[in-house]
Amino acid sequence: MDRALEPDDKDWTWVLSRACPECGFDPTVVHRSEVAGLIRDDAALWVPRLHRPGVGARTRADRWSILEYGCHIRDVHRIFEHRVQLMLNEDDPRFPNWDQDATAIADDYGSQDPVTVATELFEAANVIADTYDHVPADAWSRRGLRSNGSEFTVATIAIYHLHDIVHHAHDVSAM
Repeated sequence: MDRALEPDDKDWTWVLSRACPECGFDPTVVHRSEVAGLIRDDAALWVPRLHRPGVGARTRADRWSILEYGCHIRDVHRIFEHRVQLMLNEDDPRFPNWDQDATAIADDYGSQDPVTVATELFEAANVIADTYDHVPADAWSRRGLRSNGSEFTVATIAIYHLHDIVHHAHDVSAM
């Protein structure tokens, strides 16, 4: 099977204002203070997922394997940790581009060790969760910009981050 999938080039920022029809995530019912705990809860669920037999097999032509999703979620946590740190430490930083599809290919997600990925995902999730837990009250409104001009605050990027992992948990729940 071809390892490259159709790149996802959608602008998902709309998930900050309305529920996602695919995964059901509703940003209006989540408070920023809940994000860290929900990230930790999600990370704990990835450990057994990545220890199952056959996690490297793609079951659909248009979806990654559980292993590839696990690698992606690990990297999502790392990317958001970097972006939130930029927002907390710089004025109006512009985030470097991240091409998730190119990263999946370059880092050969499908050949990584699932046990290692489970550990790395769990650790990365806890690092960013700790960061969210310790955002000063007056820093939730600090801004950052994606290269396309999309503006986030620490509060909105936390919700956006949470949607990303909830969405992919939904993707793998069907596997």
